Amino acid sequence: MTGNKENEMHNEESEKKFAFPMAAVVRLMREELDSDKIIRRRVKEEMNLWLEKICRKVTRVMNQSEYTVVEIDDFRTAIEPYELIDDVEQERKRIIATLEKIKQDCDSLIRDVNRKFITYSDITKDKN
Repeated sequence: MTGNKENEMHNEESEKKFAFPMAAVVRLMREELDSDKIIRRRVKEEMNLWLEKICRKVTRVMNQSEYTVVEIDDFRTAIEPYELIDDVEQERKRIIATLEKIKQDCDSLIRDVNRKFITYSDITKDKN
C-alpha cells in the first residue's frame, strides 16, 4: 500500500514538469504506432518536452503580431513552416529522382561516345 502512494506521488511530481498531460501524449503516439510497439518512458517524456518547445516557438511568432488579439491568421502564419515540411520532403524526392534520371542520361551518353568514337590510344593498344 505504501508503494502505491509513493508511485502516485512520483507520478504527480513527474507530471508537474511537463506542459501537457502525459496520458494524452501517449494516447496520440499509440494511435500512430503499430500495436506491438512499446514506448519507453524517456521517449514519452522527450515527446512531451518537444511538443512544449514547438508550442513555445509558435507562440513567440504569434506574439510578434502588432495587435492585442491573436487571430487565426497569426496562428496559421506561425505554424506555416511546420506545415510545409511534407511539401519540402516531396520536393526533395522529386529533385533526387530528376537528378538520378540526368545521371542515367549522362551514363548513356558516355557509353555512346565511347562506342562511336575511337581514340588514338585505342588504335595503338590494338597494334601492340
